[in-house]
Amino acid sequence: QVQLVESGGGLVQPGGSLRLSCSASGTIFHINTMSWYRQAPGKQRELVALITDGFVTKYVDSVKGRFTIFRDNAEKTVDLQMNSLKPEDTAVYYCNADIVTSGVPLVAGKEFWGKGTQVTVSS
Repeated sequence: QVQLVESGGGLVQPGGSLRLSCSASGTIFHINTMSWYRQAPGKQRELVALITDGFVTKYVDSVKGRFTIFRDNAEKTVDLQMNSLKPEDTAVYYCNADIVTSGVPLVAGKEFWGKGTQVTVSS
């Protein structure tokens, strides 16, 4: 069984910074793409940033230049450094990962989600 656990959320003033962390545990043979999503009240969940196992990164336009996604394959973690935070960044942030849980060759990964961590940007 695989678990993703997020940490690092909280309340921050506009212009401030937060770093979110997500740690994967369980039966893991390989982690493909790791991502951060967010869902604001009354809105659909959106992809914020992703990082592939080859360290290729992509960001939603609204966070480019402010957020940076990192991963540590040995530790099975993915972090999201968020700078210059704005009130519109307020949301629950979810960790997502495509994880191969079987050692059988060519088996596809499965998608796993964390439970989310609240980020509130307010003065």
